[in-house]
Amino acid sequence: MSDWMVAQSSSAGRRPRALSPLREHLRDTFWFAPTAAMVGVFAVWVGAEALDTAIVDALQRDRDYETLGELLRFAADAKAVVSAVGSAMMTFIGVVFSISLVAVQMASGQFTPRVVRLFVRSRITKATFAVFLATFVLTLLVLTSFDTVDDPRAVTTVPLVQSVLTLCMVGLSLLLFVLYVNATLRLMRISHVIARIASESFRVPASMPVPVGGQEAPAHGTETAWVPHDGRAGVLRDVHIARLVRVARKHRVVLRLIPRIGDFVLPGMPVLAVHGGPVPPRRALRYAISVGVERTYHQDLGFGLRQLSDIALRALSPAINDPTTAVQALDRVVQFLAALSRRPLDAALHRDRAGAVRLVQPVPDWTELVDLGFTEVRGCAVGSPQISRRMLAGLDDLLLLAPPERREPLLRQRELLRQAVDLAAPTASDRDFALRPDRQGIG
Repeated sequence: MSDWMVAQSSSAGRRPRALSPLREHLRDTFWFAPTAAMVGVFAVWVGAEALDTAIVDALQRDRDYETLGELLRFAADAKAVVSAVGSAMMTFIGVVFSISLVAVQMASGQFTPRVVRLFVRSRITKATFAVFLATFVLTLLVLTSFDTVDDPRAVTTVPLVQSVLTLCMVGLSLLLFVLYVNATLRLMRISHVIARIASESFRVPASMPVPVGGQEAPAHGTETAWVPHDGRAGVLRDVHIARLVRVARKHRVVLRLIPRIGDFVLPGMPVLAVHGGPVPPRRALRYAISVGVERTYHQDLGFGLRQLSDIALRALSPAINDPTTAVQALDRVVQFLAALSRRPLDAALHRDRAGAVRLVQPVPDWTELVDLGFTEVRGCAVGSPQISRRMLAGLDDLLLLAPPERREPLLRQRELLRQAVDLAAPTASDRDFALRPDRQGIG
């Protein structure tokens, strides 16, 4: 493999650990992080309250009432600050996130509606919202700890540690607010959006099993039965690979996923084919198939290309007419296809600890990925020399990197583009200009 391909593979990051899809499902939700933060801050507050009570008890045992009196005066000043923070925090949360949601809505209208997914999956967004809510909950809890007794001999608790903790949370909230604004502004810039989509897309091939020694896929045995989908209709988001491999190993069968990740499945539709043995018990396969309302990056090899094509198509629409954005999307399409140009496709073979294939997962082949990345954009490239030049340069680069058996779809796309430009360009000079490869389009 060339040095360029090695660099592309390393840019995808380290190979992720084989975890269940639960982590990805939680990343696609917005409620988990704030809920966990509020529960966590309640536990921290309980510990801080116990520490404050212990401090007061120790001072009272030592009869250090002068220090207690100073703490009471500090608590009186801190109460005003905590009250101001509590009353302002919810208003601050509402204003900040309302403005942010408007900005994200504008970005989704300009780029693609699926860009909202990046906002939902953003760690800094969830961390900011979680810390804001945790700070608000903490202020309410701390306010309940202030004692109405002014006598150092009769006071039971002074929220010293709790007040300091509240101030620390306020400082953390301000820091995260600055980082959040920066992240939101980056989300409105198309270059960063496209880069995020490409980064998420590279995680899919990085998590796929590496073929053993380049050997051909072994025979799976006779197909003995199908397992129907007994859940609701929806898009096949992902499958619990580790669970399916364990079930197949336990029952000494090979399971083959029939639909691809991203396909729309219906109740009763066969989703798993069983090879070489009886059907495993239904309870063993429970929660192994995840269906949702939209596709995800988790195991969907073509979802990133789908979004990049959507961005390029919207940019080339007459309403927007932004071919430079389409060129940036094509840059990442070429990068992604280059990283897959020498990788075995068609099916991902998941093996057990003994090395035996237990789960066969279909994935798009090379031709389908090339068509997904170029066909629709090519249809809109006629009349835009910037796009045709960039597409030709990308196809030429892929022809240099791809092995001979994978050049046919690239040559087909190149010839179809040439034919379309020949039909649309009014003069020979216009045709020559539009068919001159240029990695920047027109510079």
